[in-house]
Amino acid sequence: MQKPMRRCVGCGISKEKNLLIRVVRDTEGNIHLDPTGRANGRGAYICRDEKCLEQAIKKKGLDRTLKVSVPDEVAEQLKKELMENE
Repeated sequence: MQKPMRRCVGCGISKEKNLLIRVVRDTEGNIHLDPTGRANGRGAYICRDEKCLEQAIKKKGLDRTLKVSVPDEVAEQLKKELMENE
């Protein structure tokens, strides 16, 4: 059976889902990392790399995928969470 593939919104490379980390916008509108990949809400996938997260924010890839503008303070929080999960 083929493993599910997802595209990183930062670098645009498709990888196996388990190699990426999910950023989710939940039903309350909060944006956070979802290490389990199972949280309810709209999700975007990024490589487990700070550079990809920075690219996704800079190119508005997260904004497009999550269908909401990601505030700067949320972007900083995502970077902190990503560093903790590495």
